[in-house]
Amino acid sequence: MFIRPTAVQRLTTSFGLRRSITIAARRATAASSLVASSGSNNNIATINNNDQQYGPTMATRRINSLLSQQRALFSTAPPTPTPTAPPAQQITSFPSIVIGPNHKLEPQGSFAEAQAAFLEPPKDVVESLLDQLIDLKVGIVAHYYMDVELQGVLHAMKRRQMELLHHQQLQEEDGGVDADSSRRIPEYPLVAIADSLKMGDDAVQMCAQNNVNSIICLGVDFMSESVSAIMGKNGHGNVPVYRATQKHIGCSLAESAEGDSYKAWLTKSAASDKKSLHVVYINTSLETKAVSSSIIPTITCTSSNVLQTILQASAQMGPEELQICYGPDTYMGDNLVSLLDAVLSSGWSDERIKADLHKAHDRSTIQSLRDNIDVYPSGNCVVHHMFGQSVVDTVLNDYADAYVTAHLEVPGEMFQIALRKSLDDEGVVGSTSNILNFIERKVEEAAAKNTPNEKQRLKFILGTEAGMVTSIVRSVQDILDSNACQNVEAEIIFPVSSEAVMAVDDEAGDNSSTSSLEVVPGVAGGEGCSTAGGCATCPFMKMNDLDAVHDVVDMISQQSSSSNIELQLSKHLPPNRLAGKSINGKDAIELGTEPIMYMREFMIEKRLSEELVKKVEQGRMTA
Repeated sequence: MFIRPTAVQRLTTSFGLRRSITIAARRATAASSLVASSGSNNNIATINNNDQQYGPTMATRRINSLLSQQRALFSTAPPTPTPTAPPAQQITSFPSIVIGPNHKLEPQGSFAEAQAAFLEPPKDVVESLLDQLIDLKVGIVAHYYMDVELQGVLHAMKRRQMELLHHQQLQEEDGGVDADSSRRIPEYPLVAIADSLKMGDDAVQMCAQNNVNSIICLGVDFMSESVSAIMGKNGHGNVPVYRATQKHIGCSLAESAEGDSYKAWLTKSAASDKKSLHVVYINTSLETKAVSSSIIPTITCTSSNVLQTILQASAQMGPEELQICYGPDTYMGDNLVSLLDAVLSSGWSDERIKADLHKAHDRSTIQSLRDNIDVYPSGNCVVHHMFGQSVVDTVLNDYADAYVTAHLEVPGEMFQIALRKSLDDEGVVGSTSNILNFIERKVEEAAAKNTPNEKQRLKFILGTEAGMVTSIVRSVQDILDSNACQNVEAEIIFPVSSEAVMAVDDEAGDNSSTSSLEVVPGVAGGEGCSTAGGCATCPFMKMNDLDAVHDVVDMISQQSSSSNIELQLSKHLPPNRLAGKSINGKDAIELGTEPIMYMREFMIEKRLSEELVKKVEQGRMTA
């Protein structure tokens, strides 16, 4: 199906609005019925649990706001020209978003247009939700991979809070605001968008600095579980953490470490004659961390610090004596081995290894480390298992001048391209934060030169989840603004078919002619994309949406007035499978958080804790 590219922005936005209107209308009807039939347990039982959270007045306000957005969308839309090229010629290059001076955005291709449609959310939506967070003392921590509609609103809320804070501070300096006023704008952001580890750090700061009453965690279940555990370890275990939905939000990677095969792999590794250390990806459940800790000494890692973790462990305990067991992400483990191979095969000298990799290593120790890494063979993330040969060929043939970024979880040749380029600082392999920092650095370097007569467009292949484009756009815009730069542009390239849109069924069951025009970012199939929503788009992360956030905030606002609402809200708490349980006589939650604490100490001290090293030594003696 071919949809005119410039129409996709309006159609996609309209689809989201119609979906929200349908949901809000359904809830308004249910809420009205509930009020009309109050006291009848039979009627209450037939109403959807989520519908019970809405009063008629609240739902009506939501509907009116959404309808006004939809009317404005089409009343101001310019006529759409018909493209001169047939569809087959529209997909010869990847879609992209060009970020230019003065907040200029140029989406190219319908997938990019659909992404860009939500970068500037309606101000009333932003103001209303931010007011609720401030009044209710609620914080939101979200992963980079939220959908673009939600990302756009969250970024705008954070910016608006900082604007209000600045205004409040100026008024206080002028004596125009009572410093003891009950309604204060918190100094620490109430919205944080980060990777899975920093989400926990931000939640702790929201508790410590803003004294929030609750945290909404937008991610998959292991993230809310981890955030809650980190808060508990920092003295904020009394602050509830709520997920966006009552449903299980899974993760294919995390679940690959929860079966018997992973335990068997760890048990075999622990029985080795060598010292053995399990380095487990933080994107796993607390239960996995607890069970692992009971079998083999374990430390968590992130995609940002995994390389330094294994380098330090090897240096500290002996590269020839230490076996490092990495899991469960097979692609990341294989990519770490490939990275070490690249260092050796590209001829890095001992001096360069000490300067650029780790001061305690040389070619000989890197070879020993590489030979003593045991990677779990059966774990992967469905999101990054997407970049096929046609995508790789296009990158190689048509984007030789582009910087290539790849998450450590990206498999195969796509990672190898980014790895090769990273050795010459023309690419980066690492975490979402590493990718964002690399793009920021390259744009900053170009903007700082600021040569007026020389136009420059930096191109970046985004080899990870497309949802982080909102963070990239905001960062690049800030850099160009701060440098007053008018001659630099950044093009963020999505390795996906440029016409990556597909028709969807109307949720309301509307059979009118307009329903066939509804589209969402995504493809019916094809290399480099998922059928769930486009380039490297996580279907689990997309269970977090703007409507769900509204739902939870509304429930928090009403929980004191209804025991039923409080009960429903309790179903949004993180999984708590370890509560009251022990493993080998040790508290399971303590065992599960132990590897995280070891990582924390490593990040601060730059050395593995003596307690962990001692456990590794004792493990070899008992093997």
